[in-house]
Amino acid sequence: MAEQMAQKLWGGRFTTGTDPLMWEFNQCLSYDKALYAVDVAGSKAYALALSRTTPPILTTHELSEIHRGLDQVQSEWESGTFEIKQDDEDIHTANERRLSEIIGKDVGGKLHTGRSRNDQVATDMRLWLAQEVQRDIEWIQGVVGILAVKAEEWIDHLAAGFTHLQRAQPIRFSHFLLAHAHSFASDLDRFRDLLPRISVLPLGSGALAGNPFCVDRELLRNELGFQTIGGNSMQSVADRDFVAEYLFVCSLLMVHISRFAEDIIIYSSSEFNWLVCGDAYSTGSSIMPQKKNPDACELLRGKSGRTVGQLAGFLTTLKGLPATYNKDLQESQEPMFDAAVTVGKSLRILQGVVSTLKIFPENMKKSLTPDMLATDLAEYLVRRGIPFRETHHISGSCIRLSEQRGVPLSALSLEDFKSVSPHFGDDVHEVFNFETSVERRDAKGGTSRRAVLEQVEALKSKLVQSAK
Repeated sequence: MAEQMAQKLWGGRFTTGTDPLMWEFNQCLSYDKALYAVDVAGSKAYALALSRTTPPILTTHELSEIHRGLDQVQSEWESGTFEIKQDDEDIHTANERRLSEIIGKDVGGKLHTGRSRNDQVATDMRLWLAQEVQRDIEWIQGVVGILAVKAEEWIDHLAAGFTHLQRAQPIRFSHFLLAHAHSFASDLDRFRDLLPRISVLPLGSGALAGNPFCVDRELLRNELGFQTIGGNSMQSVADRDFVAEYLFVCSLLMVHISRFAEDIIIYSSSEFNWLVCGDAYSTGSSIMPQKKNPDACELLRGKSGRTVGQLAGFLTTLKGLPATYNKDLQESQEPMFDAAVTVGKSLRILQGVVSTLKIFPENMKKSLTPDMLATDLAEYLVRRGIPFRETHHISGSCIRLSEQRGVPLSALSLEDFKSVSPHFGDDVHEVFNFETSVERRDAKGGTSRRAVLEQVEALKSKLVQSAK
């Protein structure tokens, strides 16, 4: 039993075996095997650093052997032939065990000199997450890009804009799409801003006190592509703020996805019938043949709760931990992996949903009613020199009169308008033109044709800049 315990990376001072349930509770290879490639990359860089110490920990031949063995380890993972053993506690244990089997323990056993799993796992997680964020950025760019394309394609179609889920003012349907596109563009900025805080090298920090062999951390930074080096070894091994921040930006992104999905669900209902999701992103009913359900959007809406929950759960774990490394930090990995999978799938599904949307402009047009131009009526009087607070009251009185008469606001006669206010002129009915209304909203960010196209071009430029 003592020999079995000694085989573990930490087993030398233990004399009895681990309770099987405790072993299962403690292991993380079932999910951290996703780190196999970055673990190999980190180990190859660390071996190089060990060969450059004074005196060298590794000879040139030993370095070559370690690199050869690590290349084989990675090849086995990639081909699906890596054999997991019962004592493989995590990806680091598994890779080091297999390395020693390939090149022998005398050389393989030197790789961990001065290194701890504490700085090793932190390095692996940062390497893996930096790659994942780059993929997230590309997928967000895809969503913003297709929304910009659709906004340009559908720019001539008008629809009701809502506040409080009540019809408010006429807009271009493109303006609605771009509202969501701008939220996703902000997400794009947040994911890009996160990269420098992920790209901080922990390797060379040891367990917590630093590396006793003075490995060249600048060499490690350069080999692994980190932007900066962790400035305090205690903080470096225990810092998981980058995971918390990733979970936050993922959660906010998923909230934006959920809100957009909700709008699509509402507007695809028979009560609106403005649009319909493509067959590839819809399902039917097991009992009602006529149903076409926007299940992709409902799932997107539901997945946001999963990601927000991961953030809340991890922050709760993190908040009470003493310095430095504690095994609680193992709980940082599953939320990170889960959020990455959820966000990646959600962004690709959303891009497919938007790409295959079919819209019904005539039904959008039916949502436009004259009362939605009540603000335009007030603005008409403002242009005649009347203070807006007074014109707002006058317009409201006109609305009340139309309701009393049981006719649309636009059906009131000139005499009716003049009975409310003598400031109305013979041209008052020109107010009741939806195209004119949206075109007047021509300030930056507005819903006029020019302003909407300006937004489209700004988003396209942002995508080009972020791709550089």
